[in-house]
Amino acid sequence: MTDKKYLQSGNSKEKNMKQSIMSKTVVVTLTAMICCALWGSAFPCVKIGYKLFSIGNNDPFSQILFAGIRFFIAGVFTVLIGSFIEKRPLLPNRKSAGKIVVLSMFQTIIQYLFFYIGLSHTTGVKASILDGASVFIALFVSGIIFRIEKITPAKIIGSLIGFIGVILINLTGLDFQFELTGEGFILLSAIGYALSSVFMKRYSSDTSPVLLSGWQFIFGGAVMTIVGLIFGGTLKITSVKALFMLLYLALLSAVAYSLWSVLLKYNPVSKVTVFGFLNPVFGSVFSVIFLDETEAFGISAFVSMILVSVGIYIVNRRETVWKDKKYS
Repeated sequence: MTDKKYLQSGNSKEKNMKQSIMSKTVVVTLTAMICCALWGSAFPCVKIGYKLFSIGNNDPFSQILFAGIRFFIAGVFTVLIGSFIEKRPLLPNRKSAGKIVVLSMFQTIIQYLFFYIGLSHTTGVKASILDGASVFIALFVSGIIFRIEKITPAKIIGSLIGFIGVILINLTGLDFQFELTGEGFILLSAIGYALSSVFMKRYSSDTSPVLLSGWQFIFGGAVMTIVGLIFGGTLKITSVKALFMLLYLALLSAVAYSLWSVLLKYNPVSKVTVFGFLNPVFGSVFSVIFLDETEAFGISAFVSMILVSVGIYIVNRRETVWKDKKYS
């Protein structure tokens, strides 16, 4: 089905109703929190997956291979589920193919290639903090470069408060050393994610966001798989439990990114991306539950959660007051 047909499908009343529902703060909040909880669970599950597939901490290309296969399967899940829900095959055409390649380059390939390589040259603490910078980058790109929304004092203040919360939960072990292949690559990963959010916002105006999410995963996952194999990455299937973990990681990516892309379609970028500050918070919670990393969760985590929540509240509360049709 072409993009034009996609625009013409359904009547305008149904579209306006869906937009109204998906733009409600309570719906955005609950949906974004589900996404962040799923992504947060990926932190310990990826570590468990590495152990189940016998992937070492200093083997980035096996990690990239693992991620590539995960995202390829995630793309297949997304396309199949989306096709079932929309009662039509979600197949790309010539116009959407270019959008898929651009999205895949930023959202999957650049983000995760740089993230996995960078993570092997820095600490998880600094990676979480630098990754949180993607909220500011997305705000800057959408407001100043693409001018698709208005940058308000409330958005800046709310983002700063949330970022302080991310720093607080990762304060232990923080140092200020900087290495291009470590912290530099993590920052490039954050830039890739921020740009992908803005492009998803633009592209989903006339193309199904679920179609875009699914096929960018398939393309990006295939590229990462090839890169991992070329540079010597290996993946050993040791048990049924290992396969189950891989499928879970693929499914959580499919569900989370599909829901996230729908939120971006109907809301300003900042209103959605600010929830990204919750990822390391949920990651800490699930690390305690599944990895027994009790040192990752204490009073600082509770204060961090409060700061992140306050930041999200400020951005979303003031969004209604500052809303300008020109930018929303």
